[in-house]
Amino acid sequence: MNKNKLFLDIHAIQTLPPSNINRDDTGSPKSAQYGGVRRARVSSQSWKKVIRDYFKENLEASNFGIRSKGIVEYLADKIQQIDPSIKKEDAVKKANKAITKAGIKKELNAKIDSLFFLGHIQAEKLAKAAIDGADKKELEDILKGNPAIDIALFGRMVANNSNLNEEASCQVAHSISTHAVNQEFDYYTAIDDLTGEESNPGASHIDTTEFNSSTLYRYANIAVHDLENQLGDKEATIKTVALFIEAFTKSLPTGKVKSFANQTLPQLLLLTLREDRPVNLVSAYEEPVKSREGYVDKSIQKLFEEYGKVEKFVDKPIYTAFVSTEKFDQENKEIIEKDSLNDLLSDIKGKLEENLEDGE
Repeated sequence: MNKNKLFLDIHAIQTLPPSNINRDDTGSPKSAQYGGVRRARVSSQSWKKVIRDYFKENLEASNFGIRSKGIVEYLADKIQQIDPSIKKEDAVKKANKAITKAGIKKELNAKIDSLFFLGHIQAEKLAKAAIDGADKKELEDILKGNPAIDIALFGRMVANNSNLNEEASCQVAHSISTHAVNQEFDYYTAIDDLTGEESNPGASHIDTTEFNSSTLYRYANIAVHDLENQLGDKEATIKTVALFIEAFTKSLPTGKVKSFANQTLPQLLLLTLREDRPVNLVSAYEEPVKSREGYVDKSIQKLFEEYGKVEKFVDKPIYTAFVSTEKFDQENKEIIEKDSLNDLLSDIKGKLEENLEDGE
């Protein structure tokens, strides 16, 4: 078991053109008040969703989890895969009984009223235990062991049985714009192709959609030591961290993307490996960036300035490196610039290999 603390801070500056990637219940782009002005905001939940989607596309199924209210049917299917002689109705009964006994549900045959996070390996073992009629402790042990990487990273909360809770080893901040924003409206019309202009000269559909454009500060951290304790494997931990960084960098919430095609990537990715505590550098933008010549360069400059300021309060980090599309002067010689994301990922893997203890 890893006894030393090891935290990875992940910072990004990313500019978005007119877009509405994460909207509220009225259809407006989400926003937040910070530093006395209105900012564009993208919720942590929306970005975690697309990070999980990225995992699905780039991971073996055995390493990934599912989150659903329909785990009774899901588990029943697993039971029938193990023993095809069991009829569907009996498989559902066995799944229902096991899930209830494990404390996920309060009553037999009651519908699960909240999403439950279940790893692929956990599901396989749970299905086998359901067939064998395992007791409550064995079922709980299955659900506590072999966590899928997305469960380890993002956690699991079970209201009916706190023994099944899994603490998240990752924290993801709500992204906010480094500057003030104004919401704008796109007025649009649609014409009926089968109606001639002479008989119906007006539009057949009229509507508006709200949008904004922004340069976002994005932040997440991983308690790498906790992740290793959860996964129980040093190599798996390093691969998971590298994949998370890649997913954090390349994923993008998909709200209104068909209308705006806002397919951007970060202009800066900054990684810091610390032994004392994680540090969110959003305080760099408490005073909003003001510019008529773009926000990216000034946002990057303020980020590095804030990095220097907070070093007065925290221990010297083990490692800090970045990759950027922009050219700028950065005076701290201990911060390493890498040529590409692949180079940065290779570097951080090496640092994790050096600083993580082998799991027991």
